[in-house]
Amino acid sequence: MKAGIVGLPNVGKSTLFNCLSNAKAQSANFPFCTIEPNIGVVNVPDTRLEKLESLVEPEKVIPATVEIVDIAGLVKGASKGEGLGNQFLGNIRETDAILHVLRCFDNDNIVHVDGSVNPIRDKETIDMELQLKDLESVEKKLDKVKRAAKTGNKDAQKEASVLTSLKEGLEAGNSVRAISISEEDRTEFVKPLQLITDKPVMYVCNVDEEAAATGNAYVEKVKAAVANENAEVIFLAVGTEADITELETYEERQLFLEDLGLSEPGSAKLIRGAYRLLDLETYFTAGPKEVRAWTIPVGATAPQAAGVIHTDFEKGFIRAEVISFEDYLKFESETKVKEAGKMRIEGKEYIVKDGDVMHFRFNV
Repeated sequence: MKAGIVGLPNVGKSTLFNCLSNAKAQSANFPFCTIEPNIGVVNVPDTRLEKLESLVEPEKVIPATVEIVDIAGLVKGASKGEGLGNQFLGNIRETDAILHVLRCFDNDNIVHVDGSVNPIRDKETIDMELQLKDLESVEKKLDKVKRAAKTGNKDAQKEASVLTSLKEGLEAGNSVRAISISEEDRTEFVKPLQLITDKPVMYVCNVDEEAAATGNAYVEKVKAAVANENAEVIFLAVGTEADITELETYEERQLFLEDLGLSEPGSAKLIRGAYRLLDLETYFTAGPKEVRAWTIPVGATAPQAAGVIHTDFEKGFIRAEVISFEDYLKFESETKVKEAGKMRIEGKEYIVKDGDVMHFRFNV
């Protein structure tokens, strides 16, 4: 599961990506590795993992991760191939969620591609290119479906109706995620199209250092503009975050953050936000060898969660032994949890909760 960073040129995308790639500077427990020049696996900061580490004292700790893709700046005309547009739009299509970076700071030394700072205009420029690409996909599909609908095929007629609604919504300048369609129709007809503007989005407002803790007027305008999109909006001072990651010691970084009025780096907030945006959650395994955070989709069953460790665990699943994170923290060891009667035995139907500490029994 991966999230793609998009935006106009010069809004801070690459600085943000580099900042995330330097996440290792924020904590020794959260290293970073690069798969390709523009794809990074970034570890998800989670204080629960640190607390389990202090209680269990394992040989190693392995955090959950999220994949971040740095997609080169889109320009007007990208949907028609301008500025390598087809390649970039193809890269976006391959991601599961979008981190849309918007410039929300004034600085005469950093040139804006359109000559002035206006995050709403910037958002609309990117949206239009993505919507035009989706419109092209919808129209192609609609042409095929209409031919089947003319033969009296009821399913094709229903699909044609949904696609027509999509087409009209896109032509009116709406992203697919904001077009009103029933959940059933969305699952059956829209999801298979993998439309770009149907992907969940987080707007990342890049502010200056003075606005790092509170945001600014630009951020408020963005929040108002995306109110109908069910999208998350966060703000961080990307340039300042990059400076923080360059500091050598944890103490220096904490002092810098405190001076800004921040309790943690904004990049940590962004990574956790991306994780939520991808509809992911975490369960833990804890033992003397390792304490590990495992990534699962929200709503995963116990066997599905077991399958993340190894497919044999899912195939031969017998039961799960489950401790809530709060109980683990309260009683401070697995033995004391058992003595207090707080370890639960769960079967195949159990829906894993975020933060569960689990052991699996299986037989292959």
